[in-house]
Amino acid sequence: MSYTDGHMKRFMVSAGLLIIGAALSALAAEPQYQQATILNIEQKTNTRVLYYIVNTPITKDEPYFDVSLQLKDVVYTARYTPRHKDDELPDDWKAGSTVQARVHGRHLDLKGPGGNEVELVILKRKASPAEEERQGGPANK
Repeated sequence: MSYTDGHMKRFMVSAGLLIIGAALSALAAEPQYQQATILNIEQKTNTRVLYYIVNTPITKDEPYFDVSLQLKDVVYTARYTPRHKDDELPDDWKAGSTVQARVHGRHLDLKGPGGNEVELVILKRKASPAEEERQGGPANK
C-alpha cells in the first residue's frame, strides 16, 4: 500500500463521518411541538376554470381552510388545502381550542386526534395583540 492509498482511505473515512455528523445534527434541530390556541377557522372556496365550451367556462370549486392560531407571542394565519373535496379539519378544532403545533420554515404542522399531522402553509405571521401592546405598537394607539 502506497502513501496515496492510505491518505485516500483516511480522507474517505473523515468525509463519511462528517456527512453522518451533519445528518444527525439536522435531525436533532427539528422543532418540537408546542401548545397553540386556535383563534379562528374559515372555510372558503376557490373557483377554478377547467376549460371553456363555446365561451362558457366550466369551473370546479376547490375548498380550503384559513386557520388563525396563536403560538407563544405570535399569531399565524395558515392555509390548509384538502387533498379531496370531502376532507375536513377535525371536529375538535374550533375557536378557543388548543392543539399541538410546530413551525418549520413556511409550514405549520398541527397534530390532530390520534396523532395524525395536518400540514398548513403559513400565509402571515404577526405579534399577538398583547405582545404589540407590551411593545407600544398599534394596540396602544
